[in-house]
Amino acid sequence: MSARCQAAAAVATLALFPGGCGGNSPTSATTSTKRLEVVSWWTSGSESAALDVLFAKFRASNPGVDAINGAVAGGAGSNAIVALAKRLQKDNPPDVWQTFAGKSVQGYASRGDIRSVASIFDEEQLGTRMSPTILKSLMHDGRPYGVPTGAHRSNVLWFNKKVLQAAGVPPPSRGYAFPTFLADLGKVKASGAVPLCLGGKDRFTKVELFENTLLSSIGTSGWSDLVDHGLDWRSGSVRTALKRFGTMLDLADPQASKLTWDQATRKLAAGGCAYESMNDSAFGELQSAGAREGADFDGTAFPGTDDSFLAVVDVFVAATKAENAKNALGFLSGIDEPSTQLPFSRDKGSIPVVRDVDVSRLPRYQRASSRAFWTSPVLLSVAHGEALSPEFEEGFYDAVSSYARKRNADNFANDLEDVVSRDKVPQR
Repeated sequence: MSARCQAAAAVATLALFPGGCGGNSPTSATTSTKRLEVVSWWTSGSESAALDVLFAKFRASNPGVDAINGAVAGGAGSNAIVALAKRLQKDNPPDVWQTFAGKSVQGYASRGDIRSVASIFDEEQLGTRMSPTILKSLMHDGRPYGVPTGAHRSNVLWFNKKVLQAAGVPPPSRGYAFPTFLADLGKVKASGAVPLCLGGKDRFTKVELFENTLLSSIGTSGWSDLVDHGLDWRSGSVRTALKRFGTMLDLADPQASKLTWDQATRKLAAGGCAYESMNDSAFGELQSAGAREGADFDGTAFPGTDDSFLAVVDVFVAATKAENAKNALGFLSGIDEPSTQLPFSRDKGSIPVVRDVDVSRLPRYQRASSRAFWTSPVLLSVAHGEALSPEFEEGFYDAVSSYARKRNADNFANDLEDVVSRDKVPQR
């Protein structure tokens, strides 16, 4: 089982044993010591810079507190989530940790692991400032349980302009059709360059690639069917997505299995490949690598997904049993203030999920991403544990991995139909 699936399984296991995590006597929110531990999975160059923005803000307001960065390396939290699950089972949570919006944060809330942040939302009027879709994804029993740092657009295709030019391929733009994309991948290969970068050492990258391909094929209405467990996994649109996915894997970097997501992104920046399908964490990493937007690289919506925003929303939460509850809430407070959001977004590549941040000073790509966020349907990701349960996420990862090896569409449908039937059974 992969680290990502171990993470999903660990979270699912916690759901069966809520007593050891939430407890019946939460630490008072007034509890305060001179220490704060924050666990995340932000360890790449761009991620670390963005996280430093949050720590700097907290330390400026709390000079006597020892704020500890407990980041655990591993793309999309594959290792951090497992480590966190073990600490929760031992009743020893960090004060603050990173998770995703939707089912991830709601799962922690339902088990009593994290405390409501309604006081922060009231004080900072986040209920009226925040995107309604993101706000809803943070709610459990009518109260919010996490503060988002921003939204990443997952359905993005990045490309190295010089590699494309050398291959005689025009840079893609809005309306880029999937058949054209596949043909262009072939042209790049014929030129002798690597068509598609992929950070296969982080398993989420392959699942994210399929997720984008699936969205391209089924559209936003099909995504609603997926989230409601009403998608026909044997349909022609799913089979089209699978076939396209297989073709892209055949054209992917032969070194993909040795690269993490950020290493693959830096390879794109250096001209080691032509394209990369990756959420726009890649934008921050491309800039961190010294690549110049518009000159060396650019990005556009993944083929066939121009009119939707597949969101990956990082969220920080405060433990119910935080030893330093006052400090924990203090760290979360102000994350969505414009003075924090601008430098954070600039480093991270994400965009604010509150309306009153002036994004005009952000780079061109992020301004375009922000426009798409506020004008397009915002969809939650399956690959990042937002749209569906940890059990379904684990099954989705397994099905994609199996298809990548065997290329059997019927087996893929069987796997997903099985996990859907199990996911519909109420958990005791």
